[in-house]
Amino acid sequence: MTAPNHPSPERYPLAMAAGAMAPVGVFDSGVGGLSVLRALRQLLPNEKLLFLADQAHVPYGSRPLAQVQGFAEGIVHYLLAQGAKLVVVACNTASAAALQRMRLDFPGLPFVGMEPAVKPAAETTRSGAVGVLATPATFQGALYASVVERFAQGVRVLQHTCPGLVAQIEAGQLKAPETRRILEDALLPMLAEGIDTVVLGCTHYPFVIPLIEQIAGPGVRVIDPAPAVARQAGRILDALALRNPHASAGSVTYLTSGDPAALQAMLPKLIGESAPVRGVRWDEARGSLEPLAG
Repeated sequence: MTAPNHPSPERYPLAMAAGAMAPVGVFDSGVGGLSVLRALRQLLPNEKLLFLADQAHVPYGSRPLAQVQGFAEGIVHYLLAQGAKLVVVACNTASAAALQRMRLDFPGLPFVGMEPAVKPAAETTRSGAVGVLATPATFQGALYASVVERFAQGVRVLQHTCPGLVAQIEAGQLKAPETRRILEDALLPMLAEGIDTVVLGCTHYPFVIPLIEQIAGPGVRVIDPAPAVARQAGRILDALALRNPHASAGSVTYLTSGDPAALQAMLPKLIGESAPVRGVRWDEARGSLEPLAG
């Protein structure tokens, strides 16, 4: 079997049929995926990107894994209908709950998912203790357990679910007292245990890195997995000869199953730009997405 890092065109007929000019689909439960989108744009500036925030169902982290699988499958069907050549699952919870199943259900389509960056944390920690911030669903998934088992032998891994933090970030409360309180509740006990590395296991959390660094201090490394995800997406596009050949700047289409105006208002705050946002809506009975009229 061809290794995931070296995909062969024969394994991915859907991607090859879409062609190099097709968009890269990116999805998350909410605005957290914008942290991954930002990294993708920096590394792959010529690509067309299709970003979908499932804000009708945010947050995913406290939902049953089977429910998250259903959401992810409906979103991937929608992105395929828009011609996506690659799907980036810019959500740790959806990756933990659904990535393995989606690779089976959509065998002709390449995926890049999120994996908690426990390996680089374990390899570089000096104190032998690292902290992981993630959602309950991520911690419950087999992917997280496998990563810890494979890469964190001999390292103490402390973890916290940061209840309420995703909601604070979705509301744009990046520096609010309540946001600081949530992070202090998570980090201060870990710091007392000697952690020198913090792994961000939710794509929302990079937007509060400045606050994490204030609390943790200069001696603690904070690992944002988004750049590694963007590099993996680039490797797959290159291996399949699907990188957009045009030298002109790429584009981003923003979609949400929530309130388009609300997401549009958040873009300048989170990624420093203004752009239109289109709405999509769920047909809950069918588990499918469709564009809003108009």
